[in-house]
Amino acid sequence: MKLCIAEKPSVAKDIAEVIGAKQRNDGYWEGNGYRVTWTFGHLCTLKEPHDYDENWKWWNLNTLPIIPKQFGVKVMEDAGVQKQFHIISRLVQECEEVINCGDAGQEGELIQRWVLLKAKCKVPIKRLWISSLTTESIEEGFKTLKDGQLYDRLYQAGSARAIGDWLLGINATRLFTKRFGQGKATLSIGRVQTPTLAMIVQRQKEIDAFRSEDYWELKTLYRETEFLCQIDRLKSEDKAQKGLAYLQQSPFEVTSFEQKEGKEGNPRLFDLTALQVEANKKLGFSADETLKLIQNLYEKKLVTYPRVDTTYLSEDIYPKIPGILKGMTYYSRFTEFLLSKPIPKSKQVFDNKKVTDHHAIIPTGISPSGINPAEHQIYDLIARRFISVFYPECIVSNTTVLGKVNQLEFKATGKQILSPGWRVIYDENKKEQSEEERIMPTFVEGESGPHEPFVHQGKTSPPKPHTEATLLRAMETAGKQVEDEEMRELLKDNGIGRPSTRANIIETLFRRKYIAKQRKNIVATQTGIDLIDTIENELLKSAELTGEWERKLRLIEKGEYELEVFKSELIKMVSDLCDEVKYNSKRVIQIVEEVPVEEKPKPMRTPKEKVDLESLHCPKCKTEKLMRGKSAIGCSNFKVCGFKIPFEILGKKITEAQMITLLEKGKTPKIKGFTIAGSTDKKDGKLVFTRDFNISLE
Repeated sequence: MKLCIAEKPSVAKDIAEVIGAKQRNDGYWEGNGYRVTWTFGHLCTLKEPHDYDENWKWWNLNTLPIIPKQFGVKVMEDAGVQKQFHIISRLVQECEEVINCGDAGQEGELIQRWVLLKAKCKVPIKRLWISSLTTESIEEGFKTLKDGQLYDRLYQAGSARAIGDWLLGINATRLFTKRFGQGKATLSIGRVQTPTLAMIVQRQKEIDAFRSEDYWELKTLYRETEFLCQIDRLKSEDKAQKGLAYLQQSPFEVTSFEQKEGKEGNPRLFDLTALQVEANKKLGFSADETLKLIQNLYEKKLVTYPRVDTTYLSEDIYPKIPGILKGMTYYSRFTEFLLSKPIPKSKQVFDNKKVTDHHAIIPTGISPSGINPAEHQIYDLIARRFISVFYPECIVSNTTVLGKVNQLEFKATGKQILSPGWRVIYDENKKEQSEEERIMPTFVEGESGPHEPFVHQGKTSPPKPHTEATLLRAMETAGKQVEDEEMRELLKDNGIGRPSTRANIIETLFRRKYIAKQRKNIVATQTGIDLIDTIENELLKSAELTGEWERKLRLIEKGEYELEVFKSELIKMVSDLCDEVKYNSKRVIQIVEEVPVEEKPKPMRTPKEKVDLESLHCPKCKTEKLMRGKSAIGCSNFKVCGFKIPFEILGKKITEAQMITLLEKGKTPKIKGFTIAGSTDKKDGKLVFTRDFNISLE
């Protein structure tokens, strides 16, 4: 009897149906010489600190770093998990061969191997490795089962990732919580989580520090075309008006007219990150929502394996393309054009060297039915992208017109689509031409005539906040701002996190209240900012260095780096970090928002204890004590820090208790009787700190 272990019950049912195991038993299917059972996510996990040493149960600086001599695995303490594991364990002992039918990726391999390890599997192991759950794919996969040992390196990479996350997460979280948390919250540190948060905080600080400035530009309208003066933006309206007067004295002269024909290359097929980016931009879906939707489509056999990081197809897929296109009947208005002649075999689409475990996400050719609107929107993105890569390139005409008014030079540019090519897949509902695609008049070099100069006033804009789309791209490229598709492909090995884990990292940051969402924008909370400011060790915050760890994990997967070397490097880093923070750091952090924790450290004081204002640290710089003056209390290093709170605000004297609450929690309870300038009415409200630690009435 052969035992198949699938990644979840629904997949087990699909496999059982194909191989003829049609008798349902408790926890497995049986028939035709097979038994088919399943896991449901992680049945096993790495042991916790107290499983190695009872003393490690307690959060204590003196016990850090926590480094087990040998890492162990245990079955998770859940009744349903325990029951299913015992079923699997019994079936493993009764079979002659195990077929690992787990998720065909690093995490899926790890889940299965840990279960087989705990089940004491002694029989040979084969591997089912497929890219879709269609009947054809499953049948083909069973005809070409692989030796399980071929995936040992994949398992080692998964183990290295899990051990690395455990070592850094356990030690750094306890270290920073006990050293800086002041008994109020857990300061959660993670190998990928922390550099991701650091990127958001850095952008937030750039936005907060930005001060908008007015500027003026000289423009003119000539033959209904707007031209921009090619000088630096003017910093004063007076200069702009003088420039306007200068322009009004002379006619406009065309000095150059150039039209160049160019091509817009086809978009790339989707990997998971690109799909999440597109779904966030076009549909407003979060990365986590998109991952769940694409997983549903995969399990409904409508698309191929989704947790991929390549935008290419292997060359053996090429003969299957016409069949897939024929099956996409809903899109026949596009596919008929492709099926009328041979499908092009471009290196931009088919390249074995660019495909690792799986190819890019594409439809399977099965016509979608029984899917909800959100799933259909994701399917539509994938279907249109798949069709568009085989269409001709888009041909455009790029126009550049140069002119001058006396000695001042002007420029206008425009683009006209001559042949839409692949754009027809996306433009069928387009009602109007966009601004950049509007057809410009034909100009003749040397022509001259009257024009209408004017001044445009604008304001400088701050950096844009991250959205999930831009954050995913930043994670993929380890913080580098990269638009070019080719360059992004080269940087993927050094991205932080993996496509399948990035959505969960972002959700974790939301759950721990380190970040928040404002419409589509992601902003760092004060808690998140405080946490990053507390971490002096740049290694923990560096997306680039974390990307280097990811590269080593991929090298382990390829057999070009050793698991034990990676572990030893992590152990040294964690040990050095503990020594550095325990003995050298002087920073203090105050966390306002609490996060549920496994074990909350005891409060520093009881509510009955009297707190003296001068005993508190400055909430702005967090290093100096407060000092009382005649009319205000402020930072003892006020000349540098600049923080102070007046004892009287808006005509209301603030009590010491209210002041302490404001300093400790960032806001007071409701206070009655504030006097607002220009009004005789009294106002009630709460005093709150702004991001710059000024006082605002809420």
